[in-house]
Amino acid sequence: MRRATEDLALRKARARSAPEEATRKQHAKGKLTVRERLDVLFDPGSFREIEPFRQHRAHGFGMESRRADGDGVVTGWGTVHGKKVFAYAHDFRVFAGALGEAHAAKVHKIMDLACAAGAPLVSLNDGAGARIQEGVTALAGYGMIFRRHVECSGMIPQISVLLGPCAGGAAYSPALTDFTFMVRGSSQMFITGPDVVRAVTGEQVSHEHLGGADVHARKSGVAAFVHDDEAECLEEVRYLLSLLPANNRCLPPVVPCDDPPDRRTDALVDLVPASPRRGYDVRDVIAEVVDDGEFLEVHEAWARNIVCMLARLGGHVVGVVANQPQVLAGVLDIAASEKAARFVSICDSFHIPLVTLVDVPGFLPGVTQEHEGIIRHGAKLLYAYCNATVPRISVVLRKAYGGAYIVMDSRSIGSDLSFAWPTNEIAVMGAEGAANVVFRRQIEAADDPEETRRRLVEQYRAELMHPYYAAERGLVDDVIDPGETRQVLVASLEALRQKHAPLPERKHGNVPL
Repeated sequence: MRRATEDLALRKARARSAPEEATRKQHAKGKLTVRERLDVLFDPGSFREIEPFRQHRAHGFGMESRRADGDGVVTGWGTVHGKKVFAYAHDFRVFAGALGEAHAAKVHKIMDLACAAGAPLVSLNDGAGARIQEGVTALAGYGMIFRRHVECSGMIPQISVLLGPCAGGAAYSPALTDFTFMVRGSSQMFITGPDVVRAVTGEQVSHEHLGGADVHARKSGVAAFVHDDEAECLEEVRYLLSLLPANNRCLPPVVPCDDPPDRRTDALVDLVPASPRRGYDVRDVIAEVVDDGEFLEVHEAWARNIVCMLARLGGHVVGVVANQPQVLAGVLDIAASEKAARFVSICDSFHIPLVTLVDVPGFLPGVTQEHEGIIRHGAKLLYAYCNATVPRISVVLRKAYGGAYIVMDSRSIGSDLSFAWPTNEIAVMGAEGAANVVFRRQIEAADDPEETRRRLVEQYRAELMHPYYAAERGLVDDVIDPGETRQVLVASLEALRQKHAPLPERKHGNVPL
């Protein structure tokens, strides 16, 4: 028995090792090894590996003599801030992390366990895609991973962390998960690489310019978070996990809160200009309202005219959606609609209440937006809000015009509670535009058109856009002092904590994809 135990220890040590040259190359690129990554992600000593000895059984193309324990992927579970988390992590030092039949089977196993256990799944991606030597079996392995992502969607949080290349069909795995992290300088993700792009289109492009971290953070919207190094990235994954429930049957974790729930937010009066034409950073408003000013912004660099973030109010996790007047005056466009719709859907999946801060002049006008489908994409945000059953509270900070007002979780589409500051203007459009339409003939016929237009604009504003117009008609539950915003939100969320909204009997709705 002692000899067998010693042999086991040696075999496990060998399975956890890799050629020193491969490790040196990994470190030379500024990348951690697979086990160094797992050590950062998981609580010390908590990771439990499974199937460390699994090997491929492929024949031909020199594969018979190239067997390695683990087959290029490490799978197992551990704890993150004491919470059970499952993970699989590619080892680029073994077959360049490429996926074959045995590799895929290990991933399928850990995904099934995560879903059955009702625990989050984290994937650390650093691989060369499908293993060419194994042909269609490698492709089938990816297909079964994708199917499992869809089956687990909305049941357990799924987080993808890109720490190296992720090309071809492999890129669809992160795209199917809830959150994607990337690291500048080492993460790349694309369907067809630079060589194929050059051969087909003639375009010369680098790996970084085609599918680097900043490209996916700012242009495509695929990356929700981007960091400068792996350790910082994995620490942020740990923080995100601390904000999420284990599964869709649990509520998000609650933490003790030293920030008084009745703390006044009088600074908001000066943070938000009274004039609807002046910009400001809505993140300053959010920081003033949420616990200790702390939040985790999602897709910070993409569609910056809308802000989506996770934070806490009274120790409870909330999802915050807010128009950003500092960028494009806070209008809704195609990218902003998609970004917010995705975030609202994720929050609803995992019982995270939604707080919507509204300061929106409308949808972005223009031929390009119309031709590229602003109607269809805007409908995604409308659908996401209408479909959400979590507690939903909206606050109109300043202006809310036209269809964009409706889409930003108005009472008419199901917001549980709607509040407004005393400077709010809720209308079909701004007073100037409305007066030019309603009083066009009077203005044209007047002896002094400019003076007449100015007078009629003020008349329209006074009669139809005053702060209490919507409240008088029951479309706003209360007009509140900005200094009471935190108090009102905390108290309202507490009142809605046990909200239950039965779902309609149907297979699923037809999302306007």
